[in-house]
Amino acid sequence: MISFTGDFRHGRDPAIADAALSGVFNHRRPARSPAAVLRAADAADVVAGVKLAAAEGWQVAVRSGGHSWAAWSLREDALLIDLALLKDMLYDAATGIATVGPGVRGGLDLDPFLAGHDRFFAVGHHPTVAMGGFLLQGGMGWNCRGWGFSAESIASMDVVTASGELVRCSETENADLFWAARGSGPGFFGVVTAFRLHTRPRYRSLTRSGYVYPAELASEVLTWFHSVRQDVPSSVALVAVGATPPALDTPALIVDGLSFDGGPSSLAALDTCPVAGKALAYTPARQVDIRDLFAEHARANPESHRYFVDNAYLAGAASDVIAELAPAFCDLPTPNTFTILGDFRPQDSPDLPDMALSVRPDLYFAAYVISRDPADDDRCRSWLDATMDRLAPYSAGCYLGDSDFTVRPDRIMSDAAWSKFQRIRAARDPEGRFPGYLSAPAQ
Repeated sequence: MISFTGDFRHGRDPAIADAALSGVFNHRRPARSPAAVLRAADAADVVAGVKLAAAEGWQVAVRSGGHSWAAWSLREDALLIDLALLKDMLYDAATGIATVGPGVRGGLDLDPFLAGHDRFFAVGHHPTVAMGGFLLQGGMGWNCRGWGFSAESIASMDVVTASGELVRCSETENADLFWAARGSGPGFFGVVTAFRLHTRPRYRSLTRSGYVYPAELASEVLTWFHSVRQDVPSSVALVAVGATPPALDTPALIVDGLSFDGGPSSLAALDTCPVAGKALAYTPARQVDIRDLFAEHARANPESHRYFVDNAYLAGAASDVIAELAPAFCDLPTPNTFTILGDFRPQDSPDLPDMALSVRPDLYFAAYVISRDPADDDRCRSWLDATMDRLAPYSAGCYLGDSDFTVRPDRIMSDAAWSKFQRIRAARDPEGRFPGYLSAPAQ
């Protein structure tokens, strides 16, 4: 008889529905129902859970924080292992490595913890995004164009394999699992119970500057943005955002620069837009607190709402791409909807290390269509589908964290990496204990 320290709910338990949906951020939720839910208290619970699934003939799905827009963790007749309680955090001053559980929330838990040690790690922008799913999907965190994906900074991890064995994975131990975990997201065939992360010295200052342009100037501003990004230092996180600001009742285009230790001079290029004189608002370079930035992202992604989300890594001639991109910043279907265009390719180290994550964005576009009313669903879905259809000819792939392959498959790995991933999966999980993606990516 297998027993657990954490909470276990079988399909016959009337409380299983609440357990299955606990933490699922998107209130547009699928009807898929797990056979059982285990809210693991520790790694031993995870080992026992995987072994129970094998005995019962269940597949295993995993959830760390629930921010997957497509609710990857909800699988029909599977055992859902919820890792939200695995929140241990340790810091080794001798190595600069932080050990964190997959349920640790980046903005609420890890960043304040590391601040106490004068260290920093590029976590997710929304404060409640948990480290497990964030890192496995690649980790598109703060200032990707300066530091790359956060998955590049994983030193090692502890993984419960499909056979129910807890192993250490790194470049020298179980290197195949370590390779596969970094970037395969919900396709990974194991359960990570701890990450060891290379941290960096904490920044000394955060400086922010921005412009708000009328939506009808989107083509001119995005054309300038496409070019000027080459002149912005790698210390600056640079994005263009289509949104409806609280002070306005119509969409606007916001160009935002956030500098880590670069100071006001690192943001000077933002002042060179040829239509800067027509901006609706301008915020000169000023010091900001990252806690306020986390709160801003939480407001932009409100709880108890319904989300339709998709994204693409864009490539192609600027004039062609921007002609299809501009409407996504001018005509938004709901007041809460926002779109982003980010320059996320690191200037100093553009090549990715050898890992499953093998498609590096140059320009990254994502759309977050948000509503509270189910009656808006058809309109929201239609707007997002039309937007992504326009951009499809210029898509070089997509980021797993903002994808739903049941609606629109896209490329997530290089061809060579995808073949390698499939070989490792076949060797490590021959019985298909872990179900993989809800639908296959377009490889």
